[in-house]
Amino acid sequence: MKQETLTLFELNALVRQSLEQCLPDEYWIQAELSDVRSNATGHCYLEFVQKDPRSNNLIAKARGTVWSNVYRLLKPYFEEATGQLFASGIKVLVKVTVQFHELYGYTLTVQDIDPTYTLGDMARRRREILRQLEEEGVLTLNKELEMPVLPQRIAVISSATAAGYGDFCHQLQYNSRGFFFYTELFSALMQGNQVEESVLAALDCINHRLDDFDVVVIIRGGGATSDLSGFDTYLLAAACAQFPLPIITGIGHERDDTVLDSVAHTRVKTPTAAAELLISRMDEAADQLEYLSARLQEGASAFLEREYRRLSSCQSRIPSLVVRRLSDARLRLLTLHKDLMQSSTVMLSRQRHRLELLQQRISDASPDKLLSRGYSITLKNGIPVTDVSCISPGDEITTRLHKGELTSIVNRKSNNRK
Repeated sequence: MKQETLTLFELNALVRQSLEQCLPDEYWIQAELSDVRSNATGHCYLEFVQKDPRSNNLIAKARGTVWSNVYRLLKPYFEEATGQLFASGIKVLVKVTVQFHELYGYTLTVQDIDPTYTLGDMARRRREILRQLEEEGVLTLNKELEMPVLPQRIAVISSATAAGYGDFCHQLQYNSRGFFFYTELFSALMQGNQVEESVLAALDCINHRLDDFDVVVIIRGGGATSDLSGFDTYLLAAACAQFPLPIITGIGHERDDTVLDSVAHTRVKTPTAAAELLISRMDEAADQLEYLSARLQEGASAFLEREYRRLSSCQSRIPSLVVRRLSDARLRLLTLHKDLMQSSTVMLSRQRHRLELLQQRISDASPDKLLSRGYSITLKNGIPVTDVSCISPGDEITTRLHKGELTSIVNRKSNNRK
């Protein structure tokens, strides 16, 4: 018997009928979005994929469609609830119906979405990133940095056209106490798929000029809350956690912290709050200076008062001290005078006795004394003769005795000595 043949259309029609009979209901499925795009008519076309958790290889794939009447409600609802763009790369829990078209084939048509599943997956990814940073020992490094006492030189990472950046600068410029702040913008994309790459480039530029800044402020304002996924990446979190300057984040959302918020030194809600934080830091420093100035003035006044009293006391004691010092000095002078007189008398007596002894020795050694003992002095031309060789026969010599002199003519001389 010849087998009946079918056209492709007829086969596909059978497939469609079979699927409609076997899978007539709506089904909740877990999948990852891929290749999400919308057209001018408002319809959204995408792919649902599932990956092996170990190898990350695709193990299932199906084409998906969100018709415009559903998409215009589903997309803002999902993004508002999750703070996450309805875009490729996120995991979702969606209610679908199974469709098969003879021309377009197998399609899952999205009827509804559960944001809590995506929120759970996002929270899980955040926890994984934070756990990895903690295991690497870098999670709290930026928080451990000391915030400068005067954070006046500020590197700002933001979009130049962001309303939050303008609010931040206005708040700093017109602070009530007139503090000066120097800000320099390092422009970056703060929404979209290039957030991570753009912010990392800005951080790298700042890192080459660390001595020029006190803090880094990452702010974002005016954008959709659904554009926060770029701040939940490992690379950006690791770079901020290990950055050598304190980082303040104010990226304009209040519900949940991003991974970047978790590793930054300080997290605030808005760019304006970031400016107020810096101003409050300056306020604290100014108040401390005023307090120290007041204490210095009080201390100086108290010190001067004590010194004035001490000087007054010294001044009142000067007359009596002078009288006492003069009296003591006079007594010392009298004592010294007495001691000097006694010392002088003893010294003079000693020197007189010494002179008397010298006089006696001189007297005993005088020529007259020797002559009185029978000695005589022979003179030639008034010069004492001590050597017979100095006299020649015929010379006239004088002999001086104790009493009187004799004049003689030398007849002969002898050199003999006994």
